[in-house]
Amino acid sequence: MQDKPVTLAAISGAHGVTGEVRLKLFGEGVEALKSHKSFIVGDANSGGGRTLTLKKIRSDNKGGAIARFADVNDRGAAEKLRGTTLSVSRDDLPPLQDGEYYHADLIGLAVFTDAGDAVGTVGNVLNFGAGDIIEIEQSDGKSFLVPMSEQAVPQWDAEKLVIAADFAQ
Repeated sequence: MQDKPVTLAAISGAHGVTGEVRLKLFGEGVEALKSHKSFIVGDANSGGGRTLTLKKIRSDNKGGAIARFADVNDRGAAEKLRGTTLSVSRDDLPPLQDGEYYHADLIGLAVFTDAGDAVGTVGNVLNFGAGDIIEIEQSDGKSFLVPMSEQAVPQWDAEKLVIAADFAQ
């Protein structure tokens, strides 16, 4: 996990005609992005290592952001980036405190109950404003949701996520 980049935002489209882009934020807001001078574009594990250099960023007052990159000079170039993710190296992020995690670290983990029964894998981490919710995908193609709380998820590490048996389906 330690060498895997962390995605902080995705480009949702162009903004205006001068190359600005709208961002969907996955981190702790615009202020967290301001400290980064450049971003790894797309899937950093498979794609060429292209970076975008941040010139300025501001809130869109709707939970997202508007950004200008040195490498994007017109609306056409901005539109081509729609759907592109923006990631940073873990070395560029503050160290995690106890109980903190990056969503990317949980996705794909094997899930077991506290009784040791295999349940499935973490398919996604959702957040609708009241806290993180873990989507667990089962081998039969079905999935279910578990709140990311101490009661429901007593432990996790780099290899597995353990849920209380009462929350398993």
